[in-house]
Amino acid sequence: MKILTVVGARPQFIKAAAVSRAISQHNQNHPIQTIQEVLVHTGQHYDSNMSKVFFEQMYIPQPNYHLEIGGLSHGAMTGRMLEKIEEVILNEKPDVVLVYGDTNSTIAGALAAVKLHVPVAHVEAGLRSYNTRMPEEVNRVLTDQISRWLFCPTETAVKNLEREGIIDREQALVNNVGDVMYDAALFYQKIAKPSNMIASLIDELRGSFYVATVHRAENTDDPVHLSNIMEALETISKTTPVVLPLHPRTRKLLGSQNIFHIRIIEPVSYFDMITLLFKCKGVFTDSGGLQKEAYFFQKPCITLRNETEWVELVQNGFNTLVKINLDDIIKAEKQINLNKRDYSLQLYGQGNASETIISKLLEG
Repeated sequence: MKILTVVGARPQFIKAAAVSRAISQHNQNHPIQTIQEVLVHTGQHYDSNMSKVFFEQMYIPQPNYHLEIGGLSHGAMTGRMLEKIEEVILNEKPDVVLVYGDTNSTIAGALAAVKLHVPVAHVEAGLRSYNTRMPEEVNRVLTDQISRWLFCPTETAVKNLEREGIIDREQALVNNVGDVMYDAALFYQKIAKPSNMIASLIDELRGSFYVATVHRAENTDDPVHLSNIMEALETISKTTPVVLPLHPRTRKLLGSQNIFHIRIIEPVSYFDMITLLFKCKGVFTDSGGLQKEAYFFQKPCITLRNETEWVELVQNGFNTLVKINLDDIIKAEKQINLNKRDYSLQLYGQGNASETIISKLLEG
């Protein structure tokens, strides 16, 4: 079997690395029934942390193809990706095209494959925010509609596909395999070594701090939202320090807002973020992935959004959704330190999602 994997952003590489390790393990155990993987990097997100060292430290295979398509509008980017991925598929003739998540790379890879009659496997199928203003929501819904294998991370995702009739579609193979990000977290926490800067910061703060991230356009591009978030974090930082890795663009948007207590730092590597999560007492974020990673590391999370794809975290008290205003964010911070949580619940599988994905693909 030849699998063509399409990725375009750092989180997708981390997820794909978990499946690549499962492929390598399978090939060692079954030398007669081997799998060949061809890795395609669309270049959707330029990330200065994704250097050669990033791939070496995290045991991620180097991409076979670099398409270098990024920095364009949604339409232009997706169109260029569709064209280039089609060329790769025609050249490689894979048996399966494997896509992850909900980026433009995801939908472009899926569309290119299905138009060439190559079956699509979608990892993280069935997630829904039900907010169609999010480009990610459109990408994930459309990808699910044209995929043969739909690998869901939770039972909630399976039920979403059932409600939409996808589970009854001819040729659709829907499975709750667990979350490959959980596989990755279990693997990388054993080998993660922080940078000297993060190690020194953690020593200084002595484990009593929050981690925060703010990157979604609905927050960063809305002056009122951004001001409310920063004012709330600034207030909280007066009693419990908040460490905020911040993209230069977001920092520029802050303008002259007074920030004296928040510990603003440059964007961090995955290993540094894992270390911060392991050592902190809680998380503030508008990221989808970080909500789950907070749970993996048994830390309460406050999500700075009106909705989340990971509803089981909210339903079980691990995650709190807050409206973007000063009082609600501060109130949520006080409450998370009072609530008790049962982290023995295994909401995202047993940590073997990657192996299950490979097994299901081989079953056909």
